[in-house]
Amino acid sequence: MTGTREEPEGREERDELYGRLKEFEGRAAATAGVGKDLVNEPMIRHWCEAMGDTNPACTGPEAIAPPTMLQAWTMGGLSGHTDRSRAYEELFGLLDGAGYTSVVATDCEQEYLRPLRPGDRITFDALIESVSERKTTKLGTGYFVTTRMDVRAEGEPAGTHRFRILKYTPAPVKTPASVKTPASVKRASSRGGRSLRPRPVINRDNAGFWQGVAEHRLLIQRCGECATLRFPWLPGCNGCGCQEWDTVEAGGEGTVFSHVVMHHPPFPAFSTSEEGGPYAVALIELAEGVRMVGNVVGVPYDKVRTGMPVRLEFLRTDPDLEIPVFRGGEG
Repeated sequence: MTGTREEPEGREERDELYGRLKEFEGRAAATAGVGKDLVNEPMIRHWCEAMGDTNPACTGPEAIAPPTMLQAWTMGGLSGHTDRSRAYEELFGLLDGAGYTSVVATDCEQEYLRPLRPGDRITFDALIESVSERKTTKLGTGYFVTTRMDVRAEGEPAGTHRFRILKYTPAPVKTPASVKTPASVKRASSRGGRSLRPRPVINRDNAGFWQGVAEHRLLIQRCGECATLRFPWLPGCNGCGCQEWDTVEAGGEGTVFSHVVMHHPPFPAFSTSEEGGPYAVALIELAEGVRMVGNVVGVPYDKVRTGMPVRLEFLRTDPDLEIPVFRGGEG
């Protein structure tokens, strides 16, 4: 006995593919590009308003762009960029041809080297930094591909953006025989009714919020150091970094800060009407000053308006899910 063992079936093929994928490391993922706009105050203002960033360093004649805007200055917009390299296309073609046809973004990392100020011209290039060995995840089996973009302002290094995706073959969906379809789902299906709403992801950071919802209370986090209110729930304060916090209960009054109407793709489970048609999703500004996303009920979707006063309610969408919504109009 030598202590060796047979390689699992398909191992040689896997190693051969991995070797071919590794050859792409260090090759260009995109040719040198130029930002379509100079760093500018309007984009900085819109970003800050959307993100709730009130840092005074981002306003005035000496304004700097929020560092997390780094990638925004490299984006091509709806017309896009035409700078994707042949190597990148070949890499994806190789993975697609081997059956790894699905893709999901997994994470990104940014490093900031220089403040960006209005008037800066942005240039950038990207390379394929690494390809992992084959990995098995809950989604399926595949390879992680990391690209690195180097961003420069007026020719000076300004930052680095790493973006990682998983190219994979989806894992087969297995339904154990012991798992039974809930009666409510069967009834909905037999009547041609709407599908159930997807369940929220509850973790250690937001469990307290959903416990409050179960008690018909909308809880907002309050920093234990600077008393800043924040929503959604986070493990630490954006203002001072303190990780101590308590909660305050929202009174329930608010106004529509902005909204969209979802027409397509149709998703009946999210609709607030029995017919399952279009529905309004709004960013609600609560009287306490924080904002949260929620459905607007009580008025037709096409009558929802910015500035409309709304009132918090709790809606049971099906037997085991209740969510906060906001009622507009007089009803």
